[in-house]
Amino acid sequence: MTLQFARVGLVARRSRHTPAVDQGVVDSVRQVADLLDAQGVEVVLEARTASALGESGAGVHARQELGSHCDLIVVVGGDGSILGVGRDLAAARVPVIGVNRGGLGFLAGIAPDAMEAKLTEVLHGEYVSEDHFLLEARVLREGKELSRSPAMNDVVVHPGSMARMMEFSLWVNDKFVYEQRSDGLIIASPTGSTAYALSAGGPIMHPSLNALVIVPMFPHTLTSRPLVVGGDSQLRITIGDRGHRDAEASCDGQVDQPFTSGDELHVAKYAYPLKLLYPRDHSFYESCRSKLDWATRLGGR
Repeated sequence: MTLQFARVGLVARRSRHTPAVDQGVVDSVRQVADLLDAQGVEVVLEARTASALGESGAGVHARQELGSHCDLIVVVGGDGSILGVGRDLAAARVPVIGVNRGGLGFLAGIAPDAMEAKLTEVLHGEYVSEDHFLLEARVLREGKELSRSPAMNDVVVHPGSMARMMEFSLWVNDKFVYEQRSDGLIIASPTGSTAYALSAGGPIMHPSLNALVIVPMFPHTLTSRPLVVGGDSQLRITIGDRGHRDAEASCDGQVDQPFTSGDELHVAKYAYPLKLLYPRDHSFYESCRSKLDWATRLGGR
């Protein structure tokens, strides 16, 4: 079989609390690097990953630059690591595949114990690809943009660090939807429907759907339920003067954008999708069965 990817970038999961890389992840990265080298693939290291490995030289680049140096990016970590890579590199249109060293691993399609066989298959063209669209959140004040960030899973509107109710209004395509008092609002892509939105009672959406789900967080009304709208919809949120005036829009739980009464939060589809690769036998429904424990029967063993 012919190699499909000549230059492959490696990105390791970072610790949540320090810039260090977990030793178990380092060992997995070394395994991947050795496999790529044995296949005759040029290895390109993300700068922080290279530092964790004690490597340096011409084959080391900042994460944002990997897209111009690689044909494929392998992320060794969990879904959170892929979310970060997706936000940084979706615009580069370089495919990404994940080796799961995290938790559930909906996005990281290769298990550590199958890494050698599955990654070798992918390198030789035995894979399926999925385009996962991202969201983009922009905060505007009097028509002037204050901040913007893509989000692969979700944009969560919440009242900052304090656990209290907030009042906000929602428009979809300039059509008023509702004014609500709740703990916040989750706007999720199909990719993010199995993350925070699911915990809040939202539906599971297949990754191929062109749709967004809007999920209220503990609303002060029994009839407020998740709302699914078209994926090309333009959403606008403002927060009220009463109660908690300051808020944040959290993108994937990793990038926070503050906004306050009088500001507008605009959420729409990001211009560039992320191309995720999976082994050829990958199935979204099998992932749901295993990750969400669908296979367990009441009263069964």
